[in-house]
Amino acid sequence: VTPGVRAGGQLRPPALSGRAADPAAFAPSPPAAVVGGGLGGSAVAYFLQQHFGPQVQLDVYEPAGAGGRLATVTVNKQQYESRGASIHALSLHMQDFVKILGLKHRREVAGKSAIFSGEHFVLEETDWYLLNLFRLWWHYGISFLRLQMWVEEVMEKFMRIYKYQAHGYAFSSLEELLRSLGGDAFVNMTQRSVAESLLEVGVTQRFVDDVIAAVLRSSYGQSVLAPAFAGAMSLAGAQGSTWAVEGGNKLVCSGLLKLTKANVIPAKVTGVSLHSSEGRALYQVHYEGSEGQGSAFYDMVVVTTPLHPSRSNFTFENFEPPIADFPGAFQPSVTSVVHGYLNSSYFGFPDPKLFPFASILTTDTPDLFFNAMDNICPVNISSTFRRKQPQEAAVWRVLSQQPLDKQQLKTLFRSYYSVQVTEWQTYPRYDATKSLPPIVLHENLFYLSGMEWVASSMEMIAVAAKNVALLAYNRWHQDLEKIDQKDLMHKVKTEL
Repeated sequence: VTPGVRAGGQLRPPALSGRAADPAAFAPSPPAAVVGGGLGGSAVAYFLQQHFGPQVQLDVYEPAGAGGRLATVTVNKQQYESRGASIHALSLHMQDFVKILGLKHRREVAGKSAIFSGEHFVLEETDWYLLNLFRLWWHYGISFLRLQMWVEEVMEKFMRIYKYQAHGYAFSSLEELLRSLGGDAFVNMTQRSVAESLLEVGVTQRFVDDVIAAVLRSSYGQSVLAPAFAGAMSLAGAQGSTWAVEGGNKLVCSGLLKLTKANVIPAKVTGVSLHSSEGRALYQVHYEGSEGQGSAFYDMVVVTTPLHPSRSNFTFENFEPPIADFPGAFQPSVTSVVHGYLNSSYFGFPDPKLFPFASILTTDTPDLFFNAMDNICPVNISSTFRRKQPQEAAVWRVLSQQPLDKQQLKTLFRSYYSVQVTEWQTYPRYDATKSLPPIVLHENLFYLSGMEWVASSMEMIAVAAKNVALLAYNRWHQDLEKIDQKDLMHKVKTEL
């Protein structure tokens, strides 16, 4: 596409971007580009349309098909989630998406969990809720109650974000967003470890080593040195009720893009350069697709793919001051979807019929080569579906830091039919940096994925998408009263 031609094919000379010279009389809705078609991209496209109105021109650049990391793999003609499998019950934006799109919650198939130390199970779940509580109490005393109180307090404050967003308030930095929810304490929680925070409220070291470490290994593939805020979100998911979308969580992404009628361009964005037109910023988005290279001009751009050097070679040109490199690295993680017979004797059950667990978490033991594994169900669960018995061939998802070698697969499985390996750089390396990435890169150029450095989950991405859409809208209409306001709890109460 030559400069001045929008990717949708309409002629649009850079100098005539549909805006009046008077800044108060901007075009009612700017042509906007969204980089990435995962959950962040599809959600921000949906929210931008909600705020700017149905006439907003939206181009979404996505080379690999909607869904991003919410991918599935096929085993025996059935599809299984390879990552991003469960959504917390309190995820209000995700709940909304499912309702708006007419999707359904996947039927739950019960299964017990246990935590494995490499030699024995340190904690086993039973069918009896009271017995589970008793075991936790017996092993760890009051620690698990203190943990619950700590997580609940964080979640209760975090839930304020929905009220703020419903009233149209937005935040120009992650620090401002956190401060409005939980004061400086929330900002500090991104800079100190979950272990330190829990020990401070009276949780024992043993509970941290056995239980907290296992949860963080299974959710982020990382240790208890992860920041307290990311840890709290992960622990909320582990102890709350969770759900998934019937047919696969990625249906939310394709559904939202269809609903917004966004123009999806199957190309990879390589960079953004700044031009000015009538004293306002105009952004040229450069991309590569199957038909070669192209570019198009926009008044607004939202980048939803990670901008860290280890993940992208994205360039920003003509920006003064230049847009700095983003600190921090990503954690490599490997998902192996194995169709085979579990080697239950490795876990101390010589008779596979007696093996009772559907998911196994692990403690932080040096010679343990996997973080977690679970006997997974397909994304479509019929009413007659039953989980495979432990002595039958089942589909297991194994999470590890490195790809499993033949010997390791033999340790976990007596035999197997197939192994499908996906290597990701899924989550930020949480111990690697103390500063949070910016949201505003330039006037109307926004970065959404920084939220993952606070905590990474589907709902956190949806919250970030709503915040960026509100921020873009409030800045475009110069409604500064709705940005970075102090004492929002009081303001929202008086507005009601």
